[in-house]
Formats: sequence, structure tokens, C-alpha cells
Amino acid sequence: MVPTVISRPGFLRSLTSIAAALLVAALLLGLSGYNVATAFGTLWSGATGLIAGPAQGSQQVPLGPVHLDLFQLAQTLTQFIPLLLCGLAVAVGLQAGLFNIGGQGQFIAGAVTAAAVGIAWPTLPTIVHLPIALLAGTLAGAVWGGLAGFLKAWRQVNEVVSTIMLNYVADNIANYLITHSLKDPHNQAPQTAAVSASATLPMLVGHTNLSIGLFLALLTVPALGFLVKRTALGFRIRAVGLNSKAARVAGLPVKQTQVITMALSGALAGLAGTIQVLGAQHRYFPNLAGTYGFDGIAVALLAGIDSTSVFYSALFFGALTGGAGYMQDQTNIPDSIGRIIQAIIILFVGMRFLFYRRKRAQIPTHPETTPVQDSTVP
Repeated sequence: MVPTVISRPGFLRSLTSIAAALLVAALLLGLSGYNVATAFGTLWSGATGLIAGPAQGSQQVPLGPVHLDLFQLAQTLTQFIPLLLCGLAVAVGLQAGLFNIGGQGQFIAGAVTAAAVGIAWPTLPTIVHLPIALLAGTLAGAVWGGLAGFLKAWRQVNEVVSTIMLNYVADNIANYLITHSLKDPHNQAPQTAAVSASATLPMLVGHTNLSIGLFLALLTVPALGFLVKRTALGFRIRAVGLNSKAARVAGLPVKQTQVITMALSGALAGLAGTIQVLGAQHRYFPNLAGTYGFDGIAVALLAGIDSTSVFYSALFFGALTGGAGYMQDQTNIPDSIGRIIQAIIILFVGMRFLFYRRKRAQIPTHPETTPVQDSTVP
């Protein structure tokens, strides 16, 4: 159960978790016989695209003694897009005291729906086909998230349980579709056909998977911040998250707010899947979702619920993923070190969260006199 009233996280505490994780990773690398400085230097180069030496080729921009490798930077930003959207999906749920761990299923629902719409109506102009595909995938994620919200509001089904189950349901439905009605007739592999060019997001960097979906993802950050902090719906979401019983007594539509919040959360994860299909992979296939839905939980827990903080957290995790692959190519150090760093960060955040709950449990509180404050993960 997510606490409804928790303090705003300190920036230094998040940095402490990251620093501790990097220190443990450095110890593991050293004990394994790797050069720590080389490993972290290569990880940084792969994450940022800033590589020593002169530029070679059209995708490398000279910057004095170093050059900017656009391909490597695009790798990081491509990972950043779904991490940001899935992190925001978890964060907005936490605003209402709901722990949405169903981003994986909502991602899949959006992705397979976008693929189906992207394949259909190939003669439509791009100005019509692309918005329809984007909207369809986003709405599919919203429906999948809203279903868990409905079960929570009207049947008191814990959203953690329902979203876990719906992850498997979405995955199995998608796998059935790509082996039957949506299967590519020209390929034996279980996958959809490629989406039509009219439903494809334009690329930002040639020969990469980075599309203008990056700008769509970036727009969600201020949009979500405005919705939560400056609108009536946002006030209801925060009020329900602070104390659902008090919100109900005050006359707020708690059940409707829970459903809307989960639908909004699902829409964000569904948009992540949609961009992945229309902008990066151009078709749906098994494991396209990877672990983005679950990684979004780590992104949100590290950042708290503020959308701007989620942006930085997602950028960090995206850099880890993008840089780890380059590090393995250049040094033969397994890219799993990136996952290890993420896991250690989650461990430290979880320890901080547990300590905070225990500390609060020792302090007697009176809901009727508790001041209103933003809810977030410490």
C-alpha cells in the first residue's frame, strides 16, 4: 500500500543513492579485474556520445579534441523515451496513492494497437493516418490502465494485484494476435507486418531508432505538471492521494478520480509503446516491451512524483543503458553492469523508503489536523 502522505524527496538524497550504487559497481569491477577508470570513462562516452579523437563520418560532429557521435547519443535518447513515459505513468499513479506496476501491460496494449492501426488503411495520408495510430495506441493503454482503476474503485481489488495480472493478459493477447490475425504473411516469425510509411514517425538521426517521438515524450513533462498542479482534476488526484477518506467526506468523486488517474497512467505507458512501434521498430514482435514498464517503477521511485525530477531520472537510466552497450563493445566488460547499478539504486531507494515508513509509524498523527502537502516517494 502506497502511503498517502509522504515528504518531498531531497535532491541530495537521490544523488546519494546514485553515488552509493556507482561506488558498489566500482568495487565489483575492481574485484573482477577490470580497470574501473576505463570502464566508467567508456560508459560516460557511450552515454553522452562524447568520444575522444577526431570526427570520422557524417554522424560525428567535431568538438575540438573530442567529437560528438550522433549514433551513440541517439542510442541513449531512444532508451530515454520509454523510460520517461513509463516513469511518468508510475508517478501520476502515486499522486493518487495508486501503485501502478502494470506499465508493462499498458505498454504492450498501446504497442500492438498502434501496430494494427499502422498496418491498416495504408492509402491514408500521413496527416490523417499517423495521428490516428498515435491516438489509438494511447487510448489502448488508457483502457488497460482504466480497467485496473475500475477494479480498484468499484470492487476494491488492489491495483498491485490487478495490474500484475493484466500484464500477463496483455502479453498473451498480443502474442496470440501476432501468430494469427496480425501475423506478417511474408515472414515465419511471430510478428506483425511493418507499419505503413504513412503511420511512421519521422527519424531525427539517420540509421538510428530515434524519431520525433522524442518531442512527444518531452511535451508530456510540462503537460503532466500543469495538469496535476494547476487543474481541478489535478487537485482531486492529489487530494485522493493525501487521504481518500477525507476526500470522500469532502464530497470529491474518489472512485471516478481513481479510474481517471489509472487511465491517465495507462495512457502514458501506452504512448511509450506506440512511439516504440511507430518510431523505433515499425512493427510489433515478442519482447518489444523489454522491461520498460518495470524500469519505469525504478525511474519514478528514484525521482519521486514530480514530472521534472522524473525527466532527469529517466535520462540517467537511459544513459546507463545506452552507455553500457558501448562499454561492452569497447572493453568487453559485460553490459549487465548497467543493470547492476540500477538494481543497487533501487535497493538504496527501497531502504530509504522503508526507513521513512518506520519513522512515520513511530509518530502519532491525526488525519484531521495533518497539513496538506505534496505526496511523493522520499
